Amino acid sequence: MSGDVLAPLMFAVALILIFSGYPVAFALGGTALVFAFVGVEAGLLDWQLMMALPDRVFGIMSNYVLLAVPFFIFMGTMLEKSRLAEDLLKTIGMLFGPLRGGLALAVVFVGALLAAATGVVGASVVAMGMISLPVMMRYGYSNELSAGIITASGTLGQIIPPSVVLVVLADQLGVSVGDLFIGALVPGLMLAGMYALYAVGVAVFRPASAPALPKHERTVTGAKLLRRVMLVMMPPLLLIVVVLGSIMVGVATPTEAGALGAVGAILLAAVSRRLSRHALVASMDATTKLTAMVMMLLVGSTAFALVFRGLNGDLWIEHLLTNLPGGVVGLIIVANLAIFILGFFIDFFEIAFIIIPLLAPAATLLGIDLVWFGVMIGMNLQTSFMTPPFGFALFYLRGVAPPELTTQQIYRSVVPFIVIQLVGLLAIILWPQLVTWATG
Repeated sequence: MSGDVLAPLMFAVALILIFSGYPVAFALGGTALVFAFVGVEAGLLDWQLMMALPDRVFGIMSNYVLLAVPFFIFMGTMLEKSRLAEDLLKTIGMLFGPLRGGLALAVVFVGALLAAATGVVGASVVAMGMISLPVMMRYGYSNELSAGIITASGTLGQIIPPSVVLVVLADQLGVSVGDLFIGALVPGLMLAGMYALYAVGVAVFRPASAPALPKHERTVTGAKLLRRVMLVMMPPLLLIVVVLGSIMVGVATPTEAGALGAVGAILLAAVSRRLSRHALVASMDATTKLTAMVMMLLVGSTAFALVFRGLNGDLWIEHLLTNLPGGVVGLIIVANLAIFILGFFIDFFEIAFIIIPLLAPAATLLGIDLVWFGVMIGMNLQTSFMTPPFGFALFYLRGVAPPELTTQQIYRSVVPFIVIQLVGLLAIILWPQLVTWATG
């Protein structure tokens, strides 16, 4: 069997195993071992190639940039487990409550803040679903608007820095995390603004779907409300500014800023008297599980990449992508379609470790700005996260939604927001300056 056949067959087998529901890390690692054996027997590989695997795994474990991942996850999880995120949502809800659609605006505003604080979609969707969904439904918001605005705002954690997604993408693309954060800032805020405009539009044209909060629920008003907003909003906002600002101005690396954010989240919980042993243990447990999953994925994908390249699979993919009809346009279309479809079935970590290393060399050869390319991928992943029937954010919300909100309503609720996200994706494709404004 020739290498021209083995490389595509290896890629196909890995995808079949992944889509069958087998754990991705083991699907990749297992496929690598099987095809390494086949390659050796066919005389296309030497077992000496596998001797490079320990060095590559050690390189992953000593990767300073990836150390930022558990820090950012811990920071967001601590804000959630200590119920600081809940305080934020309730207080901002009171501030916007007197307006029609005010609760929906509050969800978008807090969703953007939580995105900057957590960087993890699951945490944002679950937190807002548990806190704000029952309130919105109780006061007459339509089920579709409530579910849609929460799901869409929760996915902002994919694109608004400091996002865990962007840290991983930067590592896989070989670009600066700070540059990717700066590039994603305008598109992320633009998307949040488009969600808010949609909420305002619903409140104007369908006022029954987005009523104002009843007067008897506005228990805190005037100066007391403003004081409460400042006390609740300023500490996490200051933490976000310090963490993000230190990266963007080059004072700290993403890892150092992440460590600062993790310590800052603990201090905020302690100052607000929400730091408990349960919150600390739950945050560490969630961080450990997610980080372990990322590391196992990295080991599996490294083994896969090593054997795949040994079979000249990287050259096959590169030739395939650089010779597409339309050149750069063809690659952008194929990349977006592949990532969009894969986003229905597998997590963004898995996409980052499987697909991005295959796309990056072709993008480089075609002269594509990799920072812009990374932000485009992040925006695309965000869209696929909430596209029926397999969008992960939909399942997160379904898990915490009350029975009266049906799965069909959840699916229908996200359609307008998917359209908005596709408009946002098209905007950064047509106007790359939205991403490259700071780097030229």
